[in-house]
Amino acid sequence: MTSPARSATSATSDTALTAAGSVTAATSDTAVTSETASGAPPRGLSPVVAWLLSVACGLAVANVYYSQPLLDLIGRDFGIAPATIGLVGTLTQTGYALGLLLLVPLGDHVNRRTLITAQLGLSVLALLAVALAPSAPLLLAAMAAVGVLAVVAQVVVAYSAQLAAPGDQGRVVGTVTSGIVVGILLARTVAGTIGDLAGWRAVYVASAVATAAMALAVAAAVPSERHRTAERIGYPRLVGSVFVLFAQERVLRVRAVLALLSFTSITVLLTPMVLPLAAPPFDLSHTEIGLLGLAGAAGALGAGYAGRQADRGRAERTAGTGLSAMLVGWLPAALLPRSVWWLVLAMVVIDYGLQSVHVANQHLLYQVRPEAQSRLTAGYMLLYSAGCGAGAILSTVAYDHGGWTAVCLLGAATSLTALGYWWAAARR
Repeated sequence: MTSPARSATSATSDTALTAAGSVTAATSDTAVTSETASGAPPRGLSPVVAWLLSVACGLAVANVYYSQPLLDLIGRDFGIAPATIGLVGTLTQTGYALGLLLLVPLGDHVNRRTLITAQLGLSVLALLAVALAPSAPLLLAAMAAVGVLAVVAQVVVAYSAQLAAPGDQGRVVGTVTSGIVVGILLARTVAGTIGDLAGWRAVYVASAVATAAMALAVAAAVPSERHRTAERIGYPRLVGSVFVLFAQERVLRVRAVLALLSFTSITVLLTPMVLPLAAPPFDLSHTEIGLLGLAGAAGALGAGYAGRQADRGRAERTAGTGLSAMLVGWLPAALLPRSVWWLVLAMVVIDYGLQSVHVANQHLLYQVRPEAQSRLTAGYMLLYSAGCGAGAILSTVAYDHGGWTAVCLLGAATSLTALGYWWAAARR
């Protein structure tokens, strides 16, 4: 079968068009591409290719987080004061946010396999620039470039949804998305281990090698969009259409707000947890804390389950269940002073809920405008990124004023707000 470009009157059809020749492009103002039935990639994605794309997403997103356990080593190497070394992470995250707006929408306008491989290739150069940086200004510029290019993960997620067979989109998106979670969690542990053994620059050399290998694998294994024609609109209009979609699509507004609140909640948990764990009575080392954080990887199982439920028409229910789990998870989190194992349980439950919400959100998004999947992803992930930033700031302020109890109250309040918003939106 082939993957069609849908017309405005057939955008919700579940069967692929098999007629030869060109099909009519969507007439929406924000639709910018169409494909010929004879040149589209095969409809359906094998499990092997889905897992390959999952690993690609994990490698890409990990690049944003490698620096976190390496800041002290980087600061000593360049003579950067502790008060300003945080710029490394700030610029990387800022670059990521810019990439969401400036690069991800291109997936609706150009050949997506080409875009993915090009971004991976440029990521190799950016990672090598970090590894070889001779001065702090060049290091910071290279880190920002790494962040911009790391958004290839979101292009991959949107493309995997387009390649998935009808009725299998949720499972595919869940599989690919799970790689992002594992990448974020493994990044700190891998970076800390390699940094201790071979120095911080070796982390980025190793990532450059792995990314180069992944670029070759994607080019060889992932189907391409051939003979893809596009309405020639200007780049500013393409980027601006992300905000037009917010005005036009209620589902994007609702899912983006849920992303904002749910990712604020998870960041409230993860950002300050090092502070009580490194202090008495636990006195855990950074390596031990990093290993403890891997417990959250079990939550990646939620992505696969949520995808399968979404394929059965239960995406909305899955999102509500996930939000409820995130709220309940703050109860064991509050018991951290009694035992570290309560925090481990909380991380598993909250991350499981988060993945359920995230996959269900994306599944619902991709049903409304197939021709605008990349721009829908960009808009959704912009609020995700804002939630991560808000959670990091609010949680440190809460811990400074009220300790771990205040952090748990903040996280629970955020999760309760998200659940209440979902309940109200689902009944409209």
